[in-house]
Amino acid sequence: MTSPTTGGGAPLGRTPLQRVVTASALGTTVEYYDFTLYSTTAALVFNKVFFPESTPLVGTLASFATFFVGYIARPLGGLVFGHFGDRLGRKNVLITTMLMMGLGTFAIGLIPSYASIGVAAPILLVLIRLIQGLGMGGEYGGGVLMALEYSPRGRQGFYTSLVHIGTPAGVLLPVGLVTLLTTVLPEGAYDGWAWRVPFLLSVLLIAVGVYIRLRVSESPEFLKMRADRETQRLPITELLTGYGGKVVLSILAKIAESGLYNVYYVVAVAYATTHLGLPRTPILMAVLIACVVECLTLPIFGALSDRIGRRKVYVGGALFQVVLAIPFFLLVSTGDFFLTTLAMTLGLGIGHGAMYGAQAALFANLYPVRMRYTGLSATQQFGATLGGGLAPLIGTSLLVAAGGHWSYVALYGVAIAVISSVSASRLRSGEAAHPTSADTQEMAHR
Repeated sequence: MTSPTTGGGAPLGRTPLQRVVTASALGTTVEYYDFTLYSTTAALVFNKVFFPESTPLVGTLASFATFFVGYIARPLGGLVFGHFGDRLGRKNVLITTMLMMGLGTFAIGLIPSYASIGVAAPILLVLIRLIQGLGMGGEYGGGVLMALEYSPRGRQGFYTSLVHIGTPAGVLLPVGLVTLLTTVLPEGAYDGWAWRVPFLLSVLLIAVGVYIRLRVSESPEFLKMRADRETQRLPITELLTGYGGKVVLSILAKIAESGLYNVYYVVAVAYATTHLGLPRTPILMAVLIACVVECLTLPIFGALSDRIGRRKVYVGGALFQVVLAIPFFLLVSTGDFFLTTLAMTLGLGIGHGAMYGAQAALFANLYPVRMRYTGLSATQQFGATLGGGLAPLIGTSLLVAAGGHWSYVALYGVAIAVISSVSASRLRSGEAAHPTSADTQEMAHR
């Protein structure tokens, strides 16, 4: 059997590829561990800890405003770290971004409450979120590109979708911890002090992630590009002048993937626990089950994108969520555990899974290697800010405007899913679904 090759044509053993995918997935896990833990705690506790003088729903809205602050910094972080990733390499940038994200999560667990230090508490929270946002802005692009640029061309969808398993895993870990703590501890303990425990435990993920990343070699495609002296002094300049249309379309295509993820998880959890008054544990368990399902469906959709094309899978996932928007909230509104689990599974495991499984290979292949980190980071971070960053704020505001009813939120979900499906359908150069001749020979022997 012939040896598999990277996108650049260099021979590649299985161990380096597995190590790269593991390191990249851990980075994604740390990223979503933070954002999931923060959004969960914002929905359940932060309105009491940092904004105690507000009504519950308004306090939750204020908590989600600080959640959005982290997203505001992500585009800047993406452009800054994307520049250095394209100029100096992917590996060292990724170690820096992981430390910024993880140590920020740990620091949130140490912030005194509003009752202890007054307005300084939410101010500290905002500052830490800004630092984290900068790190997160550079994390995704580099992690995905390491996996993509080590992978055979005909398997890029599959291997980059494995990196994305870090997203549901980054949900499973904090939600599992929150569920455990709220279940086993006495009434009021979680709200009083135990919410800090998952933030402090993040230091374990950082240690493992940094250790693995130190053992990973630089991307072979970047090394080839540097050897050929093709690096750009200012990748952002060429990106904006030559690829501006693709950047705009990919950002619009990204909005629904990121936004609907937070509608299903963040807004729906806040709606169920705050407005409907449902107990936390069953809602969080429904999310956990949906995340387990998505861990399984992501590589399936990634492999499918290798076979039939990235755009088809991505657009299909967006259109599925157009149809799902109203039934999702109808199911959650019943308060029934099994129907809520079904809603979360359809939203996260199928709709989001299809888009997210195909996303990395679709967007990364829009740009040449010399500006790929910058281009992918711009797509990811501006799209995530407009989608996932605004979704909790917009969703909660729409709940308030509708007197707690979900109808406006469902219409918002339909709108962004339509926008993303139309935009993604116009991304003509991101397919890269057809393998090279070497890859075809290699796969024929499998």
